[in-house]
Amino acid sequence: MNADAVVLDIDGVLVDVADSYRRAIVESISRVYDDTIPKADVQAFKDAGGFNNDWELTYAAALYVLASRDGLDHSIEEFTDRIAETDGGLDAAEQVVAAALPEDAHSCVHNEWNPEKLRAVFQQLYLGSELYADLEDAEPTLDTRGYINDEPVLIEPETIAELTANYPVGIVTGRPSAEADIALARADLDVADEHRFTMDDWEEGKPHPRALMTLAERFDAGRVVFVGDTLDDIRTATNARETDSEREYFGVGVLTGGLTGEEGTRKYEESGAEAVIDSITDLPVLLADN
Repeated sequence: MNADAVVLDIDGVLVDVADSYRRAIVESISRVYDDTIPKADVQAFKDAGGFNNDWELTYAAALYVLASRDGLDHSIEEFTDRIAETDGGLDAAEQVVAAALPEDAHSCVHNEWNPEKLRAVFQQLYLGSELYADLEDAEPTLDTRGYINDEPVLIEPETIAELTANYPVGIVTGRPSAEADIALARADLDVADEHRFTMDDWEEGKPHPRALMTLAERFDAGRVVFVGDTLDDIRTATNARETDSEREYFGVGVLTGGLTGEEGTRKYEESGAEAVIDSITDLPVLLADN
């Protein structure tokens, strides 16, 4: 790939979020509605696309739970397939529910659906009471430790040293800026503000290519490798390649997030990944070999 710059996602690449963000998705719905989806099924929403924002994934999964109570007969696989067919994301989830339910049932679902409450519970579970009060400037209603403390670092200091010695390194993540700061500090990866995009820095979110293309321009890089743990990460690189004819973009999938094993590799390849690696540790060798 002869990379001029390397851009990394955070979740599933630098830190493991299986017991933090993904746990918060499942348990937020459970606390608000006394029912939820299996944690393994979070990946089906991720694969459908448009759910780089885990709050919106929570809202969509809660919508599925509520709609299922009121007559929706789709399995989660069928529901997320329909979302994918409708261009992905929360708007698509709402459209699928609206099309599947009679008007009165749909009205009941929307009367119960409370994204604001789901977000508040999610943030308290994820951040913990003290950090929630600090970052959200709100009084917590739950006494929680915070799943953010359960995020093992996936990248070794040696890998960081090798990458930063040979390439300018940027970040494109769906995390809010403050939460990105925490993860990067835990991984001991220092990235300048102008070399990263968080949820707070761009409205579109992945797989829109603007953030990746902007970093390529700031790095004055002709060949950019973007490493992520979801199909939307790969689609981001693909969309950048289709939009920006002056540069080359390569999407690399890691198998340390929700996509794992042979099935994960297949999904990455079908979405246009240039390469699939077991973990971020393998990236320097991949780049050196290409």
